[in-house]
Amino acid sequence: MKGGLKTALALSAALILSGCVGSDLAPRKTGIKPAARPATLAPAEKPAAEPSRASRALTQYYGRVQNDLLARGLLRTDGGGPDTAFTDTMLVRNFAAIALEEEYERGAGLRPSSGAPSAIKKWTIPVRMTTEFGPGVPKDQIAESRAQVASFAARLSRVTGHPISMVDRNPNYHVLFMSEDDAGLIAPRIREIVPDVNPTALRIFDNLPRGIHCVVVAFSRSPGGYDYGTAIAVIRSEHPPLLRRSCIHEELAQGMGLGNDSPRARPSIFNDDDEFALLTGHDEMLLKILYDPRLKPGMSAEEALPIVQKKAAELMGTTGPS
Repeated sequence: MKGGLKTALALSAALILSGCVGSDLAPRKTGIKPAARPATLAPAEKPAAEPSRASRALTQYYGRVQNDLLARGLLRTDGGGPDTAFTDTMLVRNFAAIALEEEYERGAGLRPSSGAPSAIKKWTIPVRMTTEFGPGVPKDQIAESRAQVASFAARLSRVTGHPISMVDRNPNYHVLFMSEDDAGLIAPRIREIVPDVNPTALRIFDNLPRGIHCVVVAFSRSPGGYDYGTAIAVIRSEHPPLLRRSCIHEELAQGMGLGNDSPRARPSIFNDDDEFALLTGHDEMLLKILYDPRLKPGMSAEEALPIVQKKAAELMGTTGPS
């Protein structure tokens, strides 16, 4: 979670709810197929309603947040530079914190974890991504947001070497853009996508505080597993352009398996300090490491770190490929 709930300048929260051992958030095994994605959540012929006072207030609030962060030299889009040099040792350390520790206590909603150990979580099946827009999303945002998701999905596929495509049918990675006025549609839509989702996961969406800018939930393919089969990202439409694009970058990347944040990771979007708005070269390396075929879902830190160290050295040019 960027910024956390401790400050008024929180950027986003990334909540990965995978079906790991001991988690009561894993979807139970079901023979029910998810409902087909509607072409849009709003009837095309129905004119968009004026945003409510609450939605307008959020738009003003997030505009102030973005302006304040930019005025402080944060939300960088340069990906890092000489002031953010890092070594392969730092890359391994950051990977261990971001990919192999839990951000939230399992079964406790948004209660921060104390760094509980986790395991490698990733996709092994092709990712089929789609976008959906609530009725309250301004029409002039839709084409731009859809294009940004498609562009970033293509980048994620290039970086990871994993098949990621935009689809209109049978998606398994849903990116929902919702306004404050669409809040009541989020939990029902998630229930359509994952019919047997645990109610604990849905309660998170009942009353998201404004400090939570965007969220991703990822579900394993089977109870107790670490192999992702479904992911759902929720992004508020009240964000100004840079914050909205930042949410796209962080949530979609975290939904690939980099589920935690670390205050020591730099240059990185997986950090609570809001220094960087967009995926950095450092973050691309984290994704390359995660999607090295030698790393399997469910691997513990003890099993994974020797492979991570070799891959980090290869990426940083400090040793030859093994």
